[in-house]
Amino acid sequence: MVPERTFGISENFKTVGRIDVVGGGQVTVENGYAYVGHMSHPDGTTILNVSDPRNPRIVSHLTVPPGVHSHKVRVAGDIMLINHERMRNATESVQGGLKVFDISDKSKPREIAFFKTGGTGVHRFDFDGRYAYISPEMEGYQGNIMMILDLADPERPEEVSRWWVPGQHVAGGETPESEGRRCRCHHPLRLGDRLYVSYWHAGFMILDIADLGAPRLLSRMDWSPPYPCPTHTALPLPYEIGGRRFLVVTDEEVSDRLTDKPNAFFWMVDITDETNPVPVSTYQVPDPHPFHHVAEFGAHQPQEQIYPGVYNHIFFVAWFTGGLRAVDISDPYRPKEVGFHVPLPGPGQEIIKTNDVFLAEDGLIYALDRLNGLDILEFTG
Repeated sequence: MVPERTFGISENFKTVGRIDVVGGGQVTVENGYAYVGHMSHPDGTTILNVSDPRNPRIVSHLTVPPGVHSHKVRVAGDIMLINHERMRNATESVQGGLKVFDISDKSKPREIAFFKTGGTGVHRFDFDGRYAYISPEMEGYQGNIMMILDLADPERPEEVSRWWVPGQHVAGGETPESEGRRCRCHHPLRLGDRLYVSYWHAGFMILDIADLGAPRLLSRMDWSPPYPCPTHTALPLPYEIGGRRFLVVTDEEVSDRLTDKPNAFFWMVDITDETNPVPVSTYQVPDPHPFHHVAEFGAHQPQEQIYPGVYNHIFFVAWFTGGLRAVDISDPYRPKEVGFHVPLPGPGQEIIKTNDVFLAEDGLIYALDRLNGLDILEFTG
């Protein structure tokens, strides 16, 4: 039985627009278009025109074959990247990897490359217009690893380098540090010549990528165990607070957890000395709900976009059935909530699951539900 929740409440947010699209895993916005990666077959990726955010409209829609999970999407100019990941119940014949599309005509995306990987394929990734930082499974490794791809020629992606936690390369004679896929790359994020890599129940890593061809480990931090939830995102701030550097880290509220409580945290980590990360605070939504395998209530994904002068020190965080939360980190030792938006369930749904959030340069916030719907919001706090 799904536990009761309170939906349709909001504080310090104004709804600008909404569209009932099929549930998704990630939303990306660029130059008046929004790109939504969906959760399951047959829905792959939807491109929407949001130049009028009050009236978003679908421009095109890509489907995927049975057994394919294509829930992530990144865009730079006329190039769109989407993941192909084999679903758990699919046959091993389903090919995983990263697909590249020419979207110069948004109404007719054209596939131009498929970088094929081993295992289940690619999970989450980032893209800066030249390099893609991906989390593929590869033959001979246990769990996803980190890989950098060069898309200087987007029709011919080339591997630049790979990095993994010692123990993952079982074909090379290494002994895994944990059972199954608990030690695996979730996704890397780049800032300058550093890569901040979330690694599920293995914590997060800071890698020196001054030489892109030879990533080098600077530090690693892992709090699971004793805390129950895996590390989902490690996001570096491109500015200092009080003369110190910080990393925003979210765990993910999932069933692949060590204990039923507490719920997944939002963390602030001091990385002034990047060889010695130090957690300095956590945040959880007041009145947390017990873990439930359908109606998760805990942290998931913060905005990954940061612009000078746009909502300084306020982070918008997808909190599953907790909706979207606005967290003020101006005092990194005492994060505090300054707003929330918990929409009504979409058609045919009993609950909501705010899964991803994108902050556009104009200050609009795009909150994507895992089950149904894309909300376009303005923060009024």
